[in-house]
Amino acid sequence: MRHQDHKALVLAFQEEFENATEKELSRVLDRYTGAGYLWHGVYPFEEQKGAEAVVETFWEPLFGSWEYLQRRQDIFMAGESIDGSDWVASMGHLLGMFERDWLGIPATGKMAFLRYCEFHRIVDGLIAETFFHADLIGVMNQAGVSPLPMQTGAEFIIPGPRTHDGLLYESQDSAELAQTLELIQQMARDLTDYPEIDMAPEKLARTWHEDMIWYGPSGIGSTLSIQGFKKQHQIPFRKSLYSHRKVVGHQAEFAEGIYGGWVGWPSLSLVVTGGGYMGLPATNTPIDMRVVDMYRRQGDKIAENWVFIDVPYTLIQQDLDIFERMRQIVRR
Repeated sequence: MRHQDHKALVLAFQEEFENATEKELSRVLDRYTGAGYLWHGVYPFEEQKGAEAVVETFWEPLFGSWEYLQRRQDIFMAGESIDGSDWVASMGHLLGMFERDWLGIPATGKMAFLRYCEFHRIVDGLIAETFFHADLIGVMNQAGVSPLPMQTGAEFIIPGPRTHDGLLYESQDSAELAQTLELIQQMARDLTDYPEIDMAPEKLARTWHEDMIWYGPSGIGSTLSIQGFKKQHQIPFRKSLYSHRKVVGHQAEFAEGIYGGWVGWPSLSLVVTGGGYMGLPATNTPIDMRVVDMYRRQGDKIAENWVFIDVPYTLIQQDLDIFERMRQIVRR
């Protein structure tokens, strides 16, 4: 039952935080987090220590630029990671009226969506650590100032599960949990066991439905079906990055019911040996990649996969600052 208590903790925090004034944000976050709270944000926010630093670095500027900010969750789950630690994960969108410039992104004066996924580690009834992923390039695209070449996949506001059952407020069957975790771990093993650039579709079909949906980050885009995934993400990725790929690991890896996921900070260590990935040239640069994957299992295979990659962090390691490139585009 402890995971139900952890869900209740995070849900209470979300509600109180969303309804707080800007002056109350630090106080609310401090009440729900333990001493030494660590928050890991995507570039340029990076690691922050303590509630006050987190609010000052990320939340206050966001609340100051986006009015009527609200959270729309698509997946909410809790569980024990493979290392024994306890986690709650939340995925969906933060949305609001984008009234003032944020991170140099020009305000649209219209509703905007910030796609997010966060993993909270729970210790002694408090949030001890958070890994927060957000698709900042997706906001740039909504503002019409995309700093990257045309992407291979489709760009749209990413939906939640096709089955509309991702909010696991109630406790789930432990047998389902075990099956989900084994499936996504087998999928990851298959990707390692078959490193060829053009991986055979039947090998992917061992763990993926034929009409699987891969929801990728802006800069890469989303795709439908095993063949679509191969053409629009896997082959370009492997052609450019796979020859020196090394799996670093995950800070959290767990499942609940038919949903599962993991976060790595970083997940992978790679070298940009080939050109073409996200339309960019080869740099032969060693890079780390921060990745979140969330999965929905249908039967004995994966039906949907929501992927978050800290693309600005990946690119800054190649001396490409997409925020500076965007500022040059906007010229404000």
